[in-house]
Amino acid sequence: MLTFSPRSGLFLGRLDEKRHIDELTGGAVSGRGGALALRGEAGIGKSALLTHAAHMASAFRIIRASGSEFERHLPYSGLHQLCVPLLQHLDALPHRHHDALRAAFGLAEGTPDPFHVGLAALGLLTTAAQERPLLCLIDDAQWLDRASLQAMLFLGRRITTDPIAMLFAARSGDGAEELDELLGLVIRGLNDDDARVLLTRRSPFPLDDQVRDRLIAEAQGSPLALLELPRAGGFAPPDAASVPTRIEHGFRTRLTGLTAEARLLLTVAAADPTGDPGLL
Repeated sequence: MLTFSPRSGLFLGRLDEKRHIDELTGGAVSGRGGALALRGEAGIGKSALLTHAAHMASAFRIIRASGSEFERHLPYSGLHQLCVPLLQHLDALPHRHHDALRAAFGLAEGTPDPFHVGLAALGLLTTAAQERPLLCLIDDAQWLDRASLQAMLFLGRRITTDPIAMLFAARSGDGAEELDELLGLVIRGLNDDDARVLLTRRSPFPLDDQVRDRLIAEAQGSPLALLELPRAGGFAPPDAASVPTRIEHGFRTRLTGLTAEARLLLTVAAADPTGDPGLL
């Protein structure tokens, strides 16, 4: 398996996953587009694989979308993220599709027809891909609003002859079952050797062999757990809460130690969909 360290820029293992992603992007460059859905538990490395895909896709224009628990009841909010960078091509679409997408994004009055919205989004992507191949990265797909998920699946089924690659990441067993109709890849934990390397590279101090082995056993191959479990309360008995739950609890505990102003800043940053530091 593979994990990405922003600090070092290195990848550990995951040769099989890397091969699947390389095949997807290589096919798209040759005009054989496709979609791949990455499934796995929280913290297992799905977002790291999206980062790897973006890092390696120098020939592509990259567009992104990310599901949000707070927007999953807003129709087409996820599709809007994906399409906003391409809206300069909107006027090239047939009027019916142009109007449907504008209505879906709240830019015009009317009730959007899902089929025409899908065709309009497909038109935007294929038009933009004529200039440069497109890589669409969709993270936290389990939290996409249903209208956006259906539209993106529509795209994933119809880009087979275009220079477009779509890469989804979603938590296992947490919704978005419709992604199962796409080619899928289950992301599993790091093996013990890669886990040891990750701990060695990222630990700020030397680890006793027994402590390191206990951490590896408790993390169960989760890269996030390997980095965060020591902060989330140390060791736990085997029947304790799941690793992702304990990590989330650890994050919440650390938040309570921040000032009210710092917590407010984090809340505003989490609500900002643009990632623009100036706007924040």
